[in-house]
Amino acid sequence: MAALAMATTVAGCGSLGVGGSDEVTLKFVAADYNIDGGDGTKKYWSNLARAFEAKNPGVKVDVRIYSWDDVDREVSEMVEAGQAPDIAQIGAYSDYAAAGKLYTVDQLVSIPTQANLLDPLAKAGQVDMTQYGMPFVGSTRLMFYNKDLFEKAGIPRAPKTWADIAADAKALKAEGVKYPFALPLGPEEAQAETMNWMLAAGSGYTDDIGAYSINSADNITAFTFLKDELVTPGLTGPVAPGKLNRKSAFEAFAKGEVGMVNGHPSLMKQAEKNGVKYEMVPLPSQDGTPKPAMGVADWMMGFKQNGHRKEIGKFLDFAYNDENVLAFADEFDLQPVTITATEKMVADGKHRQTRKFLDAMPTSQLYPVGKTSWAQVSENIKKQIGKAVEPANTPGGVLGILHREAVATDSAQ
Repeated sequence: MAALAMATTVAGCGSLGVGGSDEVTLKFVAADYNIDGGDGTKKYWSNLARAFEAKNPGVKVDVRIYSWDDVDREVSEMVEAGQAPDIAQIGAYSDYAAAGKLYTVDQLVSIPTQANLLDPLAKAGQVDMTQYGMPFVGSTRLMFYNKDLFEKAGIPRAPKTWADIAADAKALKAEGVKYPFALPLGPEEAQAETMNWMLAAGSGYTDDIGAYSINSADNITAFTFLKDELVTPGLTGPVAPGKLNRKSAFEAFAKGEVGMVNGHPSLMKQAEKNGVKYEMVPLPSQDGTPKPAMGVADWMMGFKQNGHRKEIGKFLDFAYNDENVLAFADEFDLQPVTITATEKMVADGKHRQTRKFLDAMPTSQLYPVGKTSWAQVSENIKKQIGKAVEPANTPGGVLGILHREAVATDSAQ
């Protein structure tokens, strides 16, 4: 952040538009990463915009910051009103790409910038093999476990298989642990917990050719394990998984009430703040063989409407240099999305704990965000997947319903 320390007010206090006949003003909408109500996001983009403008006379950057609750809707409304921003940093890009509203990435940034993006993230930014979305920041997921609770329960090491998870959860429950394995399948982020287990089973939301495979044999096996070996024996805690949200699961872990839970880097800070001793490992697979971790990314994109392709490209090349990428990742405990910034973070001793997440990113698998149907499919999963582990339902039945809905939604796009 210090490298960008120039002005600290957000560019965008005035009206959107062009400041002069020879001056281009880029309209830039970005998401707010300050979950605690701070102004770090605004300061970051303001400082970066001022530094960019100093190096590029005649180009101004008008920044608008919106909460994650509002930013995707705000951009959608701007586009529908014929007032698309030049650049948006939001949660999804594929709808705009499919509608022909975005520049391709190779039309915008330099070859070194494009080539420096981590491969699985860059591929996730493609629609029909063409990249429109640039990953902005990312994270991977690992399984956290409470070292003190494991020691108290006489568990000597981290689980390596699903059978180990079940056995460890039983030992933790016998010691009175409130949530032996916290399983947040509530509507806040159920699609993430679901994908963790699908990947651990060797499958995912889609098959090798990109078609939905939600009810694959591997996925049914994963949810059968969760239901029969964790949920039914009462090893997931007092709140039904379909009602337990990620935020509540993380808060319980940070209070020392959870033995195991899947989490992302921000959980480290929550746990450390309360003095919880923890360790992180990849989520075990059924037979103990390593599987890819789940990766998540947010997206940067350039809209065609105002014709500012050259200026957008210059700004993105600047935003994606290592200094700026690392400043943002450091500020918000996230992972960089470029090869060189990742290498620098790995080499930095202060990121020792984060290294496990960084090591998992290059082989991670992301949501099928390149499918224009994914947003609706994801919402359906959030609302319904918790039913797969309820007593009255079968995992195969619920996954079958979700699969058929996904195929129908995809066909309608």
